[in-house]
Amino acid sequence: MSDICFDRDFDPQTGRAVPLGPLVRRVTAGNANPFTFRGTNSYIVGHGRVALIDPGPDDPAHIEALLAATAGETIEAIIVTHTHRDHSAGVPRLVAATGAPVHAGGAHRFARPPRAGENATLDAGADERFAPDVTLADGGIIAGEGWRLEAVATPGHAANHMAFALSGTDMLFSGDHVMGWSTTVVAPPDGSMADYMASLERLGGRPETIYLPGHGAPIADAPAFVRALRAHRRLREAAILARIEKGDRTIAEIVAVVYRETPSALHGAAALSVLAHVEELVAKGRVRVADGAGLHARYEAVSGG
Repeated sequence: MSDICFDRDFDPQTGRAVPLGPLVRRVTAGNANPFTFRGTNSYIVGHGRVALIDPGPDDPAHIEALLAATAGETIEAIIVTHTHRDHSAGVPRLVAATGAPVHAGGAHRFARPPRAGENATLDAGADERFAPDVTLADGGIIAGEGWRLEAVATPGHAANHMAFALSGTDMLFSGDHVMGWSTTVVAPPDGSMADYMASLERLGGRPETIYLPGHGAPIADAPAFVRALRAHRRLREAAILARIEKGDRTIAEIVAVVYRETPSALHGAAALSVLAHVEELVAKGRVRVADGAGLHARYEAVSGG
């Protein structure tokens, strides 16, 4: 589809604290699956009095690994990039152990009102019990001893998704918005392709060159990688529009062709990604709904759109 190059050669050293620079350590949870790759990355920022980004799943072993990695230190802030359970469900256990306040872009919310029967967050699931102590706005600052993080609103994968730039470095914690091992699932109504692309555009204009993602290895030369992601998404959009113009009417028909090289076990996620692109094409006036709604609708191209 494009010149994008994914890095799937990643040894997470699960459960161990891996230094990634003077201020950052990574501890990866043991929740590997087709959607989380080798597991969810939690990040410890600073030394002595630290921040913890993304506690990960509700996994006692992972929380114990985080506490062991910060033994003799104080976790001053718990920060959550977004409210999918593989990132946020570990919060209650970590709060119980540390008493630290929780910072995030708010409770879980949908990018658009869900239709009857829609549940589009796959196995990661929406963490609807999550409630932060501090709701961050775009540009919000969380600071501690020797570290300072700027919240960067990046809706798309989730409506409340935040990335975090580490001041004084070239690092940005990109959550699930940008990952080096795969494209990000954008699944309506949980996510929005229009929002996702706008957030990519925004990140592309920022100065950080190294991204630390929610899953997988650090991304070097991040601006070039973001440009490749944007190109990849636009090529995918063009391929989907071409299928509709050639007569495909359903999401399933499009998936069968556009994702023919993708394992069938992932076709459910692929269908949601196609839906996200189709909803953006509808908003642009290039496609219209002929009948039905969402995954089960029939679509047709708009002549001259």
